Amino acid sequence: MTNFVRTLRNHWLSRLVLLLLALYVFLAAISLFGRSMQIVGEDRAQALFSGLENPFAGLAAGILSTVLVQSSSVTTSWIVALVGSGTLSVAYAVPMVMGCQVGTTITNTLVALGHVSQKSAFRRAFAGATAHDMFNLLTVLILFPIELATGYLRKTAQYLVSVLPLQGAGGEFHSPLKASVKWLTRLIESLFRDGLGMQHGLLAAVLFVTALAMIVGSLIVLSKNMRVLMADQIEQWLNRVLRRSGLLGLAIGACITLSIQSSSITTSLLIPMFGAGVLTLEAGFPIMIGANIGTPITALMAATMTGPAGLTIALVHLLFNLSGTLIFFPLRTIRSIPIFLAEKLAELATRNRIWVLIYVFGVFFVLPILGILIWKS
Repeated sequence: MTNFVRTLRNHWLSRLVLLLLALYVFLAAISLFGRSMQIVGEDRAQALFSGLENPFAGLAAGILSTVLVQSSSVTTSWIVALVGSGTLSVAYAVPMVMGCQVGTTITNTLVALGHVSQKSAFRRAFAGATAHDMFNLLTVLILFPIELATGYLRKTAQYLVSVLPLQGAGGEFHSPLKASVKWLTRLIESLFRDGLGMQHGLLAAVLFVTALAMIVGSLIVLSKNMRVLMADQIEQWLNRVLRRSGLLGLAIGACITLSIQSSSITTSLLIPMFGAGVLTLEAGFPIMIGANIGTPITALMAATMTGPAGLTIALVHLLFNLSGTLIFFPLRTIRSIPIFLAEKLAELATRNRIWVLIYVFGVFFVLPILGILIWKS
């Protein structure tokens, strides 16, 4: 009996170690994917912000630039710099910040494609990924016209900057986890760039393919081991607790995002759990909303050192996400709307994969490009 228990324990520990290693590779793959986009997209993304004097063009530029560099924090920092230099007014910057929040959701949507070969797992994973998209898109649809009509976000942020003792009160936080993930990303990039002499376009393409292979491989390991380690009773307890206490999910999402400084990574971490059926969408959705709240808090700590313009933009970002939370989170009926839309989209995508291409390219590329071409002066 003792040998059996020891064997069982060793088996469980080996699977846990394998799970943690796969999780690390998964995080590094997401970082590498973002880096591949940055290599070819950073200059183009910065150029998108020039000559923007229309809120619709600003919204479109925010989406497309964030998709290109795979980081809402990077895009927001550019916006802060433009506002601080007087090149861009706060009023025109607000729609760009909204666009950043939409653009950052493409990462977890693409991660869900790692389950594309498994029909039921793909449906669950894609629904989980696009629920975050739907939340942000619906929040923009509601707050964008309100902002145009009243200046709600801009005026509230400017008022808070004038009355709160925020300036000079904070600093920049460096996440050890993010640093360790970046180490592997830089190592892989250095191998291809310095070791094999690859540059720019070829380097970006190779990093993209490598990241995709890492994502698919790590997702397979994560899904299989999660199912074994998360016994049915623990799985049921986790879903029951999170469904019962949505506030707990909000807190978990915000805390994880603060610790790793990336809402994309936080939401992407949930995708394997959705795909494996370990976590239900209803239970995991509050964690996604919490991740939204955690993102601008990190930027806010850094922006306290940049002056009123940086503080205003950081607070606009925070107010946007808090407002979306107040709209959709308190009532379960309202909260179910983005979940319902995501599940319907996942059903379409499961029946015909062409809907994946229509959705991803339509929302994150075609519409933003058309918006810039039509409204950019």
